[in-house]
Amino acid sequence: MWLLLIAGFAMLHALHLSADFPNHSPWMSDWAKYTDEGWYGNAAIRAHLFGNWYLPGDFNPAPAVPVWPFLEWLLFFMTGVSVVAARGLAVSFFFANLILSYSLLQSRGPHARRWTGLLALTFLVTSPFLYCFSRLAILEPMLTALLLVALNVIVRLSRIRRPLTASIGVGLLFTLMMLTKTTAIFLLPSLAWAFLASLWQKQPLRMNKGVQPWVGRVTRNCSLAAFGAFAITFGFWMALVIHLGLLPDYKYLFFVNNYIKPANFYWPFLSFWWSFHGGLWVDHILIPMAGALFLAAIAVGISRPKRTSWGRRLLMDPVFGASIAAIAGYVLFMTYQNHPQPRYFAVVSVFCFLIVAIGTEALLVQPGTARSVGWAVFALAASAILANGMWTLSFATHPEYSFVNAARQLSTYIDGHPNGNRLLVSISGDEITLVTQIPALCDDFGTPSRTYPDLATKLHLYQPGWWATWNDIDPGTLEDIHKHFSLEQVASFRAFDDPERNYLVLFKLHPLPSGTVRELDPATLQAPLPDDKISIPVE
Repeated sequence: MWLLLIAGFAMLHALHLSADFPNHSPWMSDWAKYTDEGWYGNAAIRAHLFGNWYLPGDFNPAPAVPVWPFLEWLLFFMTGVSVVAARGLAVSFFFANLILSYSLLQSRGPHARRWTGLLALTFLVTSPFLYCFSRLAILEPMLTALLLVALNVIVRLSRIRRPLTASIGVGLLFTLMMLTKTTAIFLLPSLAWAFLASLWQKQPLRMNKGVQPWVGRVTRNCSLAAFGAFAITFGFWMALVIHLGLLPDYKYLFFVNNYIKPANFYWPFLSFWWSFHGGLWVDHILIPMAGALFLAAIAVGISRPKRTSWGRRLLMDPVFGASIAAIAGYVLFMTYQNHPQPRYFAVVSVFCFLIVAIGTEALLVQPGTARSVGWAVFALAASAILANGMWTLSFATHPEYSFVNAARQLSTYIDGHPNGNRLLVSISGDEITLVTQIPALCDDFGTPSRTYPDLATKLHLYQPGWWATWNDIDPGTLEDIHKHFSLEQVASFRAFDDPERNYLVLFKLHPLPSGTVRELDPATLQAPLPDDKISIPVE
């Protein structure tokens, strides 16, 4: 019955894949639902629809994160370019994460209880947060899967006949992680901890003069093998990127994700609190419970240093420690970036749920007071499962299609009212292309070069016929458009629930006479001009 319940909730993730990101959720402001699916798959989309994956002067993230678009490129040969296919690929990684999470928990040896793995899976499949983000064609589900694969290999190193070969595989997996999402570098401590803890369990540390730890030959060789495999393969990819002249595109991904830091010296503390507190985006019960179990394990481990104490055994558990390190690493990334987004917690949430499951098991197998505390924790977790399950069922049984409908209506309008080039410019252009297959440029991002130094030049060279924006107009974008075009607002389509992005507004772009460039001051170009027809605010 428990397995059937898990399977039923898991299958909900694969239903209505073209539906909107659930409206009126606490995560309505996340950008991924209207940009990231198109951006990070645009190489595959363009290759199938237009014959070339690279669009000069536009946003081309594939040189930095090629794994996901490569898989989409393969998939589209069978399905055609489709938002359902792209999201189905993400959901397949969610299913893989369920299997890998269960396998990881069972890898802890004969003392691991089967119900612990089932409890963790129940957390995963009933989470409304993961329901929302695992159904988007974004990078986090795949990054989580690769990390779980690597951890499954690492925690078994002490039992593998050829640990050196397995370590080379771990190095290759970390290369794939880095080429899936560059934030994988912040997950390296998780792999390192699992690596050392799993090998130290077989070959305990010896002390040299009571200070320096002695690392065994197997540990050293396996570490070198993993690092060497990563260095060679990642170095080969970077050499290929440089050889093909794609280094500017690689570096540009870091440039657009480098948010301005405050001048105050204490900003890292505020950013850390913002990032740490952001865990409540995921769950108001299970996330604090994960933190409480970790702190309790430390307290018991210090007060009762015997190896048999549940706190010490929990802290030395490779899976528990690796989960803590993965969470800490990603919180560090968000602190450094100073701009956490809900989707980043799609990685954090999985390992928080594993911590709760392992911690609950560690308490329930103890005698006396600890077991009573364990039952209280289990009861609280069960209440979270019940509430989350009802929320997820509500999302799954009330699908909405406002964005897909808006994108299709926009495409239909463009085809029914020709205006020169069919090319659309929009920050959500790649997302709209994924849904409707209409060609698009991004008006916010684009790798600068001598040929395409800025948006105004890009617009002049590509000569698009259409522009779409959300609710209002950015003055800087309007300035770039005004140098070569006047605007005519022609249609508006209802989409999403975010009050700042609940209308997709379409404009015709009317080119100025051939060769003409408006020579007006920026302040004038950043406001509607007499030949414009604009009714939404510029702000």
